[in-house]
Amino acid sequence: MNGRLIERFYLSPSNSFIFKPLTNNGQIGKEVWIHEHVLPLLPAIYPKILSYSISDAPELNWMILEDLGYLSHDFHEESVLGVVEWVAWWHSLPIEKLRGVPLTGLKPGIKELVADICVQKEEVLRLLSLINMEEDAIHHLYMLIDSFVFSQKLVLSHGDLHSGNFAVVKGKLMILDWEHTHLNMPYWDLYHLIDMSYPLFPKKMTAQFRERILSVYLDHVGFDVDRGAFIEEYYLFASVFSIWMILLIQKDLQGNGGKWSADQLHAQLEETVSSLEQCLAVLVNEKS
Repeated sequence: MNGRLIERFYLSPSNSFIFKPLTNNGQIGKEVWIHEHVLPLLPAIYPKILSYSISDAPELNWMILEDLGYLSHDFHEESVLGVVEWVAWWHSLPIEKLRGVPLTGLKPGIKELVADICVQKEEVLRLLSLINMEEDAIHHLYMLIDSFVFSQKLVLSHGDLHSGNFAVVKGKLMILDWEHTHLNMPYWDLYHLIDMSYPLFPKKMTAQFRERILSVYLDHVGFDVDRGAFIEEYYLFASVFSIWMILLIQKDLQGNGGKWSADQLHAQLEETVSSLEQCLAVLVNEKS
């Protein structure tokens, strides 16, 4: 990332570690802070930081982590349902135990996403008409977000829980890369797990599997929740985020992809559109 490599190194043929330099200058010291102040509240489902350097000079920032071994990032039913049970667990941690955890993460919050897609409504309609999405469904979404007030509930959020940040290692589920941890709505982690597309780790989501993931989450979460209202709000949140992602992917395509190839971005776009169509279908059906 940003020209820097995360590498495995060996002190002997059987003794290896992971060297992780700073890959985002805005994240100086954050992963170490989270590791020392937040992750001890969790069971051992994350790789331990064994040594580190924090410096004002970005190139002098690094960490050495335990080497978990071969990581399988396959997006399949067993691993995803295992992840969402852990998500429900850390979302249930009392907020008073989380002093000092940032209130902002890697991407803008939901209010900013809503404002952004409203400002770019004409572009949204133009893009979605090119892929033959029903315009009525998009107008219905804009009508909903015009009067909807999203929940103010905050929970501990991993912040970037796409398929590359969880893995099965020797049969055990591990959650990786906690540097974007912050306080956010419960839907943030859920969207990244269920509907966020990522070029390196394509997946196929179905309406039935999405419903099952949300149901398992609600079965395990430790706070009181109106299941119907929660699920409806998730679909609205996911639709907003997916439209914002479509705008972002289109911008990357116009800029020749950056670090991703055109093929990767087109696959990411297709996956995001599919998730948007499925979520909008639920919202439209609830209207009727």
